[in-house]
Amino acid sequence: MTENCLFCKIISGEIPSYRIYEDDAVYAFLDIYPASEGHTLVAPKKHFSNFTDMNAEDVALLFEAARKVTAAVENAFSAEGSNIGINNGEVAGQDVPHVHVHVIPRRKGDGGRGIKSIVWTETDTTNLEEVAEKIRKAL
Repeated sequence: MTENCLFCKIISGEIPSYRIYEDDAVYAFLDIYPASEGHTLVAPKKHFSNFTDMNAEDVALLFEAARKVTAAVENAFSAEGSNIGINNGEVAGQDVPHVHVHVIPRRKGDGGRGIKSIVWTETDTTNLEEVAEKIRKAL
């Protein structure tokens, strides 16, 4: 737990929340500023500021819980689908520096859009092999 982290305080019970799911590694609760009814945040109990700070085991535990929560949220609200995502870093819209997965239930005609609507820049697609190679080298 990090002392000044809002989500660490929620997970510890210091700040109240609307808990949806909890296990040894993960805590899921309703977003108090929901994008749609049932919008849930799934967070690891261990504090990680960025997704890339997590190890494989912690990622697996987080995403298995996100899978379970997504199925429950979709069922509870008769959602036809959902957006599942992480804002990684302040520039990407991460308001609380504690990793969390957004589960946002969706319905046809709800006015929402897909992940690509977050950012759309004009990108040169004639150099995709160079882009792929750059990423492969970074791995």
